[in-house]
Amino acid sequence: MNNRYDFVYLFDCKDGNPNGDPDAANSPRIDPQDMHGLVSDVCLKRKIRNFVLVAKSGQPPYDVFVQQGSVLNDKILEGHKAAGNDVDGKKKTADRKQAQSARAEMCKRYFDVRAFGAVMSTGANAGQVRGPVQVTFSRSIDPILPLDLSITRMAVTEAKEADAPNQTMGRKNLIPYGLYRCHGFISAYLARETGFSSDDLALLWQALGQMFDHDRSASRGTMSPQKLVIFQHQSALGNAPAHKLFERVTVRRKVGVAAARDFSDYEVAVDKTDLPSGIEVIEPL
Repeated sequence: MNNRYDFVYLFDCKDGNPNGDPDAANSPRIDPQDMHGLVSDVCLKRKIRNFVLVAKSGQPPYDVFVQQGSVLNDKILEGHKAAGNDVDGKKKTADRKQAQSARAEMCKRYFDVRAFGAVMSTGANAGQVRGPVQVTFSRSIDPILPLDLSITRMAVTEAKEADAPNQTMGRKNLIPYGLYRCHGFISAYLARETGFSSDDLALLWQALGQMFDHDRSASRGTMSPQKLVIFQHQSALGNAPAHKLFERVTVRRKVGVAAARDFSDYEVAVDKTDLPSGIEVIEPL
């Protein structure tokens, strides 16, 4: 990893809930001031992790540290054992040398530790890792319309309810359509510290292109990747400010479209004129 990368990622959601807010009855996340939709960074990282698990079968060096139902302290202890450290899992601290060796083992084994970083000081201390790959909250291009719809269930849970005239009622939250924009950053310097490699980078780009195909559910409707614009810097330090590069990617609703319901209702333009020296634009999607 000798290059810095910044990227713009566009994805959409049709007739579904892209990221429910547990503090708002699982309704789609919104900015209450302008009603633009939001999708959290951890939501996208979860989908990337799930794709890596599917693609690499959870085998080192592409195992995943943070996954559903896993006990993180047990994994940290395994890292210590792999490093040859005689550390009690109930002990809250390890000496500095032990923590560093366990940290290195965790980076070797787990893709998400190398990519996103992790706090591994909750049990047998393995320190903290600051990941080279970071993504922002995603924001919809236009305001979204959250809908709260009623649904019914024809089956019953108990025999005494079988003859009841009314069926069980429920609720479903969704938006008719939303196109979301996310910004991402990859630091070559932090990649060197964690061991995030060019192979890891290729897997990350693959995940952004395919992860929604392995994350289907009725509640999420149809979610699809629509555009990935990568700015590759010639140097590790970078050749231009990220925010200036992001300004070169514009997304606008087409004239005459009152309410967007498909990606084709938008125009996406990437300005490649007079690029700063040392910047290459890559568009895999």
